[in-house]
Amino acid sequence: MTVEAHKETLEFKAEVSQVLDLVIRSLYSNKEIFLRELISNASDAAEKLRFEALSDDGLYDGESDLRIRVEVDPDAGTLTVSDNGIGLSRQEVVETIGSIASSGTRRFIESLSGDRAKDSTLIGQFGVGFYSAFIVADKVTLISRRAGLGSEHGVRWESDGRGSYSIETITKPGRGTDVILHLKADEKEFLDAWRVRGIIGKFSDHLALPVQMRKEHYGDEAEKARDQPPEYEQVNRGTALWMRNKSDITEEEYHDFYKHVSHDFQEPLAYVHNRVEGTNEYTALLFLPKRAPWDLWERDPKHGVKLYVRRVFIMDEADKLMPHYLRFVKGVVDSDDLPLNVSREILQHNRKIDTIRQANAKRVLGLLETLAKDDPEKYGQFWDEFGRVLKEGPAEDFANRERIAGLLRFASTHGEGEAQRESLDGYLERMREGQEKIYYITADSAAAARHSPHLEVFRKHGIEVLLLSDRVDEWLVSHLSEYKGKALQSVAKGDLELGELASEAEREAKEKAAAEHGSLLERIKASLGERVEAVKPSVRLIESPACLVVGEHDMSAHLARVLKAVGQSAPESKPTLEVNLEHPLVKRLEAETREDRFADLVLILFDQAQLAEGGQLDDPAAFVGRLNKLMLGMMLAGG
Repeated sequence: MTVEAHKETLEFKAEVSQVLDLVIRSLYSNKEIFLRELISNASDAAEKLRFEALSDDGLYDGESDLRIRVEVDPDAGTLTVSDNGIGLSRQEVVETIGSIASSGTRRFIESLSGDRAKDSTLIGQFGVGFYSAFIVADKVTLISRRAGLGSEHGVRWESDGRGSYSIETITKPGRGTDVILHLKADEKEFLDAWRVRGIIGKFSDHLALPVQMRKEHYGDEAEKARDQPPEYEQVNRGTALWMRNKSDITEEEYHDFYKHVSHDFQEPLAYVHNRVEGTNEYTALLFLPKRAPWDLWERDPKHGVKLYVRRVFIMDEADKLMPHYLRFVKGVVDSDDLPLNVSREILQHNRKIDTIRQANAKRVLGLLETLAKDDPEKYGQFWDEFGRVLKEGPAEDFANRERIAGLLRFASTHGEGEAQRESLDGYLERMREGQEKIYYITADSAAAARHSPHLEVFRKHGIEVLLLSDRVDEWLVSHLSEYKGKALQSVAKGDLELGELASEAEREAKEKAAAEHGSLLERIKASLGERVEAVKPSVRLIESPACLVVGEHDMSAHLARVLKAVGQSAPESKPTLEVNLEHPLVKRLEAETREDRFADLVLILFDQAQLAEGGQLDDPAAFVGRLNKLMLGMMLAGG
């Protein structure tokens, strides 16, 4: 069958042009990274072929020795990175090179901040390392053929990176990909073979795949080799780094390997390297990144752990090797026991994988515990990036619930500012004598939590309250009911029992007030009707006139708002209105004889209580109308 060789010129999408500009500007100060990225892509292509060939060895087409070659041509001014890996079809070139991971391009662009240093860390994570070639090249040519397709299915892609690219079908004898960089006039340093060898040794020495360059000949040997076919030699160590002894690996080598597996441009925050022997033998090398990837909160984010079986690459994003709440962890797991033909379906029901996942979780939690203890500043950096993800842990990982809880950090009434990182252990140390519960409040924002009227009695008695304002916090506290024997209690739910923390005189005063003002409470309940479950005197309030409280086992108002915001229905629950009988407004309300004005005042108090905890009024216009009416009456009375 013949394939029509047609050529077309296409425009990059607008987002691609933005990314190209970002790559060239942000990485220029570290331009040798381009070679690391191209070699990394070539390594991935070879590993993908090795995996696909497990079920179809015909893909090798008689050439099973996988390798990467880097060649410099001073006369032509080009540097070429070639591999004999899986290769690309014409359609794949258009989808992956011409469109830049189209499924998430818009999200990627939105995540850019304009800070070159910060934005550059996103480039590799997004999978656009190929475009780093334009840092040193004014034109890039890509020639490829996918394994399993005939030589007539080759494809040639070419661009100067300025807005368009050409693509044509060509004949290519072998599978794999050649990336040819036509170097800029001021980038000729990358035509020096020794310079290139040095970069390969720096960035790609850990690759298990051989990286080859032409063997250098000198003197008489150079004359003899002139008319001979080129001879290649391996220039990297070619040993899987994770299989080497930890004592033989430098920190720089660990950092370089992390950059390879994560496509990150920063060093990792921390890492852990373990070899497990026994009934389940495997090696795990796991890294904590410094910055959250751009797709951390996507519905189906990419997991960072690669799975190998006996040094054979099996799959990227092996999500079964790490719990979902640790999805930010990057690294490698290499098993000696799994079958080479393992699939994602097999991973879902494999006891060995379950064991590896549980052990990986414990190792990462141990690494975080060490970081929190020995380097609080670094742990604070981790928390700012990944804390909200870690909060998913108690719901997902029951066995490690308390360990995860010990790693959580919160704002609290103990201090000021949004940068607080208070631990539950710190809270326990500061608990008042006689205090039996860990108190918390959930709200839509840090400010709303800190200024909630529900906190007034706690401030009066010097009782610390955790301030929870992340959306995930409701999910967290619904699965974390206690910590080290102390129950977690919402200050906005159920009857508040301070026990020994409140004086006997205070309790007696509240009971007496409730008895004396029973008729007022009944009038307020009658006025509000079905809006509330009950009206009670408040033990929570000191300065505010009223607040809303839900039942101990009812959904909080904050969670109901969160669910509605994401389009989910929330069960209807009537709140209880608690009123501060000592407040001047409530006393004025009790003295009101006109029923119409009494009703307006009660509704204003009710709406204010809703607003104070971040709620939205069902009828804001009616609230404004009642408030204006009240103000006008006061003005006229004053006149």
